Amino acid sequence: MHRRIIAPGALAAAVLLLAIPASAAPHSPGAPGIGDPYYPAHGNGGYDVSHYDLRLRYQPATDELEGTATLVARTTQDLSGFNLDFLLDVGEVRVNGAKASFRTSGEHELEITPKTPLAKGTPVTVVVRYRGVPSSKKAYGFTSWHRTPDGGVAANEPEAAVWWFPSNDHPLDKATYDVSVLVPDGTQAISNGTLQSTSSRLGWTRWNWRSDKPQATYLATLAVGKFDITTGTTESGIPVLNAYSKDLGSHAGAARASLERTGEIADWLTGYFGPYPYNALGGYVPNTTTGYALETQTRPYYSPRQFANGSNVSLVVHELAHQWYGDDVSLKRWKDIWINEGFARYAQWLWSEHEGEGTAQELADHVYASHPADDPFWTVKPGDPGPENQFDVAVYDRGALAVQALRNEIGDESFFTILKGWPQKYAHGNASVADFQRYAEEVSGKPLAALFDTWLYQPSKPGAPAARAVAVAKGPGAVSQPRSWKKIAATNGVHEHAEHGNAGHVR
Repeated sequence: MHRRIIAPGALAAAVLLLAIPASAAPHSPGAPGIGDPYYPAHGNGGYDVSHYDLRLRYQPATDELEGTATLVARTTQDLSGFNLDFLLDVGEVRVNGAKASFRTSGEHELEITPKTPLAKGTPVTVVVRYRGVPSSKKAYGFTSWHRTPDGGVAANEPEAAVWWFPSNDHPLDKATYDVSVLVPDGTQAISNGTLQSTSSRLGWTRWNWRSDKPQATYLATLAVGKFDITTGTTESGIPVLNAYSKDLGSHAGAARASLERTGEIADWLTGYFGPYPYNALGGYVPNTTTGYALETQTRPYYSPRQFANGSNVSLVVHELAHQWYGDDVSLKRWKDIWINEGFARYAQWLWSEHEGEGTAQELADHVYASHPADDPFWTVKPGDPGPENQFDVAVYDRGALAVQALRNEIGDESFFTILKGWPQKYAHGNASVADFQRYAEEVSGKPLAALFDTWLYQPSKPGAPAARAVAVAKGPGAVSQPRSWKKIAATNGVHEHAEHGNAGHVR
């Protein structure tokens, strides 16, 4: 036992502190990060946002964006100040109607000091007036704003919001959105959710979008350009809105042949994942030069290059599966990425079964046999891959192998109960890999720690007991390649932007 000796002066100070009422404790600034070890500067502490109202004006010819963002929030601690994540030039900040002082710091921090401190639990309205040229701004050496010949696009993971609106930029702080964008007549502005209205005046058209269910900041998107827009409804009655750049060239037909099946695919996915969680659906293909797709909520982003070799419905399956796994139930920390990517990839395997082009087990056998034990593929841990490997192909393919291993371990009845139950249990919230393991054990009644450790956390190839004997006995090249594999493999780069974006900097 160790005993600390307190000096008399220190004892007197301690007694004095005890005599001060808790209410008199000084307010302190909110943390400049939300606490994610992969990205320490992402998000902020001290408050929770419930709604973003973004009123924007964008000029495609110059890439100039002007905006007024109103954030409706509540403090979670006594605050002397707080941060937002943002890159554009700020002209004024008001907190609860009063002008607040502000300054910038770090890569993307906007530090705000309100006129009077804020007590814990206080409703807060923050208004930020700003302007700038998004394509001219970089953070960590790259930009997530894509300039196009007829406008611009905000779509990236794990960050894109800071290029077009101030926010608490981490999936832990989800909110609803109203996005109103003024653009020149003849130009369209595409965003998430439902198109509430459009109106034109003096050569400008305003597009008003609403997302009425909680949405992570990286899943908010904006695309301005010249688009052809198609509308329809799914068999279950969900409105579908797809948008295609008028400048897709030879990729136009394949893009439409893929995205126009969005409603059909979403209805099919409800059979596995339960009711579609939103009141809007669709996708958009701007004329960007990127090579990835992204599950931007209700309206995924697709690069034209994804359709260079023809239609790819499997890609649409992947991004729509994310509407349940990743969007509806979002990760708590970025290390939980397996819940997003492992299940979206597995949905592609289920689609392969549906199309008669190879069962999920056949695809699992093919992936397992294709990677010998000394392949670096097995050194990536899908349950905690590290920021440098967050979007490595192993997170997708080994991640899907883990899903199949779970299915084999607990049986189809429990497995498909989990697939449907998970999005309902954590609907519009956040959850971790540990939460998923606990839920799977609860539903199946089986201990699963060893299985999860083997498939998600061990940097080595699982042995024979963890895979079908045929895949082990015959070895690489002996397991036939399912017909769907090429289309599935063509989506391996769907998030390669994150790898490229993270290259050369550590966060």
